[in-house]
Amino acid sequence: MPRAWKLVHGGGGDPHWFDYPTLLMYVNAPFQAWQSQPSYLTARIVGLVLALGSVAAAWWLAQRAYGELAGAVAAAATTVCTIHVVYSREAVTDVPLTLGIAAALALMVGGRIELAGIAAGLATGFKYPGVFLVVPLVVAAWGRWRRLAIGLTLMAFAFLASSPFVLVHGHQAWHEAFRVQRRAREGWLGFEHDHAAPIAFVDRLWHGLGPALIVAALGLVVALVRRSRTDVVLVSFVLVYFIDLMTLRAHFDRYVLPLVPPLAALAGRFRALVPVTLLLLVVPLTWTIRNDKHLTRTDTRVVAVHWIERHIPRGTRIAADPSTPQVTGLRVLSLQLPGPGRPFDENRSLDRLRREGIRLVLVSGAVTDRVSKARDRYPKESAFYEQLAASARRVYYLSPGDRYAGPWVAIYRL
Repeated sequence: MPRAWKLVHGGGGDPHWFDYPTLLMYVNAPFQAWQSQPSYLTARIVGLVLALGSVAAAWWLAQRAYGELAGAVAAAATTVCTIHVVYSREAVTDVPLTLGIAAALALMVGGRIELAGIAAGLATGFKYPGVFLVVPLVVAAWGRWRRLAIGLTLMAFAFLASSPFVLVHGHQAWHEAFRVQRRAREGWLGFEHDHAAPIAFVDRLWHGLGPALIVAALGLVVALVRRSRTDVVLVSFVLVYFIDLMTLRAHFDRYVLPLVPPLAALAGRFRALVPVTLLLLVVPLTWTIRNDKHLTRTDTRVVAVHWIERHIPRGTRIAADPSTPQVTGLRVLSLQLPGPGRPFDENRSLDRLRREGIRLVLVSGAVTDRVSKARDRYPKESAFYEQLAASARRVYYLSPGDRYAGPWVAIYRL
């Protein structure tokens, strides 16, 4: 969001950053124009509108594929999917990608190849994995080679129109995009002892859709057997996308979101099972309501910010872990996030921090707890936290509970 804000406050159209494509920044930028600083609330409202669009696109996809009842099932499944609900509130690329994928697949099922190519290009403009829509696009246009060529060309043009500076900074864009993909394949902090990727991502889908996933799996099997053009379009995307997921060691739940609309459409293909499927969706609905209760509590980091503002003088030098409160007016040394394949941050040394004039260290359970659980992978980082707790004086600590949500937060004085 700071980059989207900067685009309309003198920064121009070039984000100079290509970990993700540019389209979501461009969508958000106009709504940041009247803000004096980056507005996360505004970005979340935009994200919510896009999420409602993805519900409508899921209905459209299933309705074009298997009829009105299937559309109702797909819309309901996308609405209550716990993962979709969580990321509908956050200004991230996964929900817009899901919207683009559902819309592109709906156009493919309807035989509108050229428009499907444009939608696929825009989906890729939200997030690079949208490129996997090439496979169902080829399936949908198989035998109609001229239309396929036009669709693929329009897909490329739509992507470049939504992220034009990928061409201007080709080397930088290529390097940054593949760096992000490489990190996902190497893994991420917190997934060191996770199940193998197929099991992990099926588990994420289960926690998103609940027992309705069984009906979706049955629909997938039937589609593999019958192999109508509609079936093959949906199955080809599900399979190619899931195959890519199997190469990842970072098993974030949001990565499975693009699978929700096509799987929900496949679950809705059984007219006789529609009442059962809708009843099963009560399960993820209750999970979502349970998760939402945490939003009625104050985040521990918000409380910590107020304490810091009252008790720590402006200009104080402080070292801070990722996922800790962000406070203006302090001179912050940001400690690097540990992770598979990442070098040890030499600043994680109390002696070094003292030499640098650092007197306070801000940490939270968001990183510390995950490092401790993978002590065998991060011996130096674990030793840093142990030394910090043993030899520094803790001047502030707050843990979640009845009143608070979020990770525990602690401040140590060296």
